Amino acid sequence: MGNVIIIGTGPAGISAALYTARAGVETTVIGKGLGALEKAEKIENYYGFPEAVSGRELVERGMAQAKRLGAEILRDEVVGLGYDEKLTVKTTGKEYFADCVILATGSSRRAPNIRGLAEYEGKGVSYCAVCDGFLYRGKRAGVLGFAQYALAEARELASLIGGVTIFTNGESPKFDFEQGHTNPKLFEIVREPITELEGIERLTGLRFQSGARRPLDALFIAYDTASGTDLAKKLGVLLNVYGDIITDGDQATNVPGVYAAGDCTGTFRQIAVAVGQGALAARAMSEYIRNMK
Repeated sequence: MGNVIIIGTGPAGISAALYTARAGVETTVIGKGLGALEKAEKIENYYGFPEAVSGRELVERGMAQAKRLGAEILRDEVVGLGYDEKLTVKTTGKEYFADCVILATGSSRRAPNIRGLAEYEGKGVSYCAVCDGFLYRGKRAGVLGFAQYALAEARELASLIGGVTIFTNGESPKFDFEQGHTNPKLFEIVREPITELEGIERLTGLRFQSGARRPLDALFIAYDTASGTDLAKKLGVLLNVYGDIITDGDQATNVPGVYAAGDCTGTFRQIAVAVGQGALAARAMSEYIRNMK
C-alpha cells in the first residue's frame, strides 16, 4: 500500500503512525529525540490519565504502541527534504524515499538574534542550500549554525561552490564529521559571535563582536536542528506570516503528498490537538496512497 515517512516522534507524529500502520501502510518514523515533552514533568490535562504523567512516559508509551502495530521508529536527525521521482528524506547518514511525508517536528527552533538577518532574506540570506546554492557558484558563502544540520548544509554547498565557512556564532561546534562522511579540512569554522549583517541592497559581509568584518555574498541559515518550517521551505511548502506551515482540513500542504501536524502548524499547542491533527493527516495520507495505485 505504499509508504509514509513521519518526521518527528512527538504526539502528532506517533499518532499519525498508529493510524497509517493500522491501515497497512509501511510506516517509518524518524526523530532525533523525544521533543519538548521530554522536559515536561507533569501532564494533567490529557484525556484518559486520572493521575499526572510525565511527558517522557507519555511519549514512550506512544512509541511502544506504534512499534507494536508495525511502525519502524528510527533515532536519527533529518537534515533535508526534497523530491526526486519520490519524496526524499535525508538524515545525517542516509536517504529514504516515500510516497507521503508528514512534518510533525514541533514548533520552530530558536534563531540567532543578529541585526539584518530578516532584512537580507532573499538578498543573500537563504534557508536552503539545495535550492539556492547554485546561485552563488564562484562566490563567498557561509553557513550559520553549530550542529549536524549546519554541517549537512555546508556539504551541499561545498559540492556546488567549493570552500565554505561555518559560523557558529559563539556556540561550541557539535559536528560529527564521521557521521556526515565529511573531511573536516574542507571547511573553515569561525566561532566568534556575529553582531550584524552588512550590505546596501544585498548582503556583502558580516560584522563580529570584536568589530572585525568578513566579506560574504551568501549566508545559509541552519541553526540548531532542522525544524518543520526549515524542511518545508526546501520543498516550497507555503508558510503564513508567522512562519507556521499552512494546511487544509486534512492537514495537507500545497505540495502533493506532504502533510503537517502539531505545533509546526501554529495551532493551539496542546497534546490533544497534536494527536488529533496526526490522526487527520494519517487518514488523508492513506487515502492519497490508495488513489495513487
